[in-house]
Amino acid sequence: MAKAEEKAVATKKPGEIASRVEDIEHWMERFMDDMWRRPFPNLCGRDRWLPLRPSSVRMPSLDVYEEGDSVVVKTELPGMKKEDVEVNLAGETLTIKGEKKDDKEVKEDNYYRRERSYGSFLRSVGLPGEVKSDEIKASFKDGVLEIRMPKTEEAKRKSVSVKID
Repeated sequence: MAKAEEKAVATKKPGEIASRVEDIEHWMERFMDDMWRRPFPNLCGRDRWLPLRPSSVRMPSLDVYEEGDSVVVKTELPGMKKEDVEVNLAGETLTIKGEKKDDKEVKEDNYYRRERSYGSFLRSVGLPGEVKSDEIKASFKDGVLEIRMPKTEEAKRKSVSVKID
């Protein structure tokens, strides 16, 4: 390895490396979701899983869990407004999409470092069972979107304990 390459590798901070690994993880998750849902790519244009550009917005992290008789999805959307977010349910797939907009246009050559990201995102997640679509509630506070979905009676009954011999 050349001296310049060794120096470049040595100056990477752990946070930078973790951030890049997280980007790859989100990209792979989107790629696999699309491959299972859409085995034939869009022949007329760019596939959804390919980034628009290297600085496109990162995929939001989310948690999916059960609380009582509801399925809860929480996702962090820092710097976004609720008007810029859309939530849809199709069957047992919840889709969250939105766009984080830059507040002003700044020339790239004025930057020493640019880590904040802007652009569109689309995140779909399969739910662990059917929910009552007419009773879904969503709230957005301090950059956190919380979606509460009551489970159907049938989905509540699907949980059974299995005795281990």
